[in-house]
Amino acid sequence: MTDLGFDGKVAIITGAGGGLGRQHALMMAARGALIVVNDLGGSVDGSGSDKGAAQLVVDEITAAGGDAVANTDSVATPEGGESIVKSAVDAYGKVDIVINNAGILRDKSFHNMTPDLVDPVLDVHLRGAFNVTGPAWKLMREQGYGRIVSTSSAAGIFGNFGQANYGAAKMGLVGFTNVLAVEGAKFNIKANAIAPLAYTRMTEDLLGSLGEKLQPELVSPLVTYLSHESCESTGRTYSVGGGRVAEVFIAECQGYTSDSLTPESLRDNWDTVTDQTGYEVPAAIAEETAMFLKALK
Repeated sequence: MTDLGFDGKVAIITGAGGGLGRQHALMMAARGALIVVNDLGGSVDGSGSDKGAAQLVVDEITAAGGDAVANTDSVATPEGGESIVKSAVDAYGKVDIVINNAGILRDKSFHNMTPDLVDPVLDVHLRGAFNVTGPAWKLMREQGYGRIVSTSSAAGIFGNFGQANYGAAKMGLVGFTNVLAVEGAKFNIKANAIAPLAYTRMTEDLLGSLGEKLQPELVSPLVTYLSHESCESTGRTYSVGGGRVAEVFIAECQGYTSDSLTPESLRDNWDTVTDQTGYEVPAAIAEETAMFLKALK
């Protein structure tokens, strides 16, 4: 089998000045992708900036014989997103791949969470994906090709104490991905999400000694594959970490149906409502609606 190469495909990778994004950039550049290394260079909570973080990764790539440019705009504003995409077009003439990886943390238990902890997290993780993918999407539609990988999290899919802001943003990216997969299908644009577990500066205080097995470079093979033109996956979410990759999916039970539904009938048939045998995994809302139509006949 031949190796997966990128033959001059142009990839925007946000938050690529370190951690997961840096590893994605290094791996894809080594396989021929032309990389826009975006990173504001801020701290874990999003404050401050260091314009040199992105350039250091660019230097690593070029030293290894690859091709990359640095961009230090913030994903948190529409103007920043436009500028990031413009950097790709100015340097390479197109955009083929967007990897939404930029992120910050402002953890706090929900009863102590204030708007200054919520808004910046939503701005970077969720709105950031909109801000960068939006202008790139238009180019992808015109050229009839695109690959989008967005970084979700188990904190959103399954929940985690102290991360209502982060979890909401990350689960929002699953919905974002699902819709892009539906809308992009006829334009050969495929969109997927990952829920990574890796040892980075954002997780070093959480993982402890387990971090030795969860190096960020073990996440990049999945991102690289999902970004490749040969990958048919779309509208999917994958858990990845430590060399393990597994699909995460949202399923629907067959449920309980009644022409005279009442709170009491639900109480009496709750085991049927929640019976997980014979579940289905709808690929889009049309398939989920079909489950209703079948049950209501």
